[in-house]
Amino acid sequence: MRLQAVAQALSAETAALAFGGPVALVYHPLSYAWEAHAAYLERYGQARRSVLLLGMNPGQFGMAQTGVPFGDVDMVRDWLGIQARIEAPPNVHPKRPVLGFQCPRREVSGQRLWGWARARFGTPERFFAQFFVANYCPLAFMTDTGRNLTPNALPAAERAPLFAACDQALRATVDVLAPDYLVGIGRFAEERALAALSGRKLCIGRILHPSPASPAANRDWVGQAEQGLRQLGISLPDAGAAAD
Repeated sequence: MRLQAVAQALSAETAALAFGGPVALVYHPLSYAWEAHAAYLERYGQARRSVLLLGMNPGQFGMAQTGVPFGDVDMVRDWLGIQARIEAPPNVHPKRPVLGFQCPRREVSGQRLWGWARARFGTPERFFAQFFVANYCPLAFMTDTGRNLTPNALPAAERAPLFAACDQALRATVDVLAPDYLVGIGRFAEERALAALSGRKLCIGRILHPSPASPAANRDWVGQAEQGLRQLGISLPDAGAAAD
């Protein structure tokens, strides 16, 4: 099974789920931003990868706008080379507009993650020869005020079917990419990977999430992330290799 098929199956399963309070709206970028997401998978997810970096779910100014994990508009368009038509979700919160590649706001987490990849590896091809980036959950949740809700904040009865679908998709993604390492970007992603992939022969760990909401991430996130990767046994190219 290719990653496009994994994503389509996950999209269908999660679109059928219902959520009550405190969730007021759900954005589903695997549906309205499918063209961009499919381009990302087609271009960068077609072969084995040594390291799978796993995020939590779409960010307001990232994947919710571009369909790409940690998808800061400028990084997706100018470094990853992806730009596609983004449709409007059927229901949009006035404080959370979906403007696609016209979104003027930057996704700080995406700037940090993809900015690190660009600085360390130089080209997307060099980065994706070793790494792939995915999200565990494809849905973005918000309250009636537009406040973001993370998947772990959902009621237990709603988390269970959601996590079951996401666990299955993660197992299928690992089957396709056959990584040696799965690195959660943050504790939540690591915990879900440990639960979904129990018994699998791969090293699971985590690095600090690059969110600006984390005081620790605002103090040399790149240095801390690289230290975490090396402690897991993941080799990185020399700093000057990107310019070779």
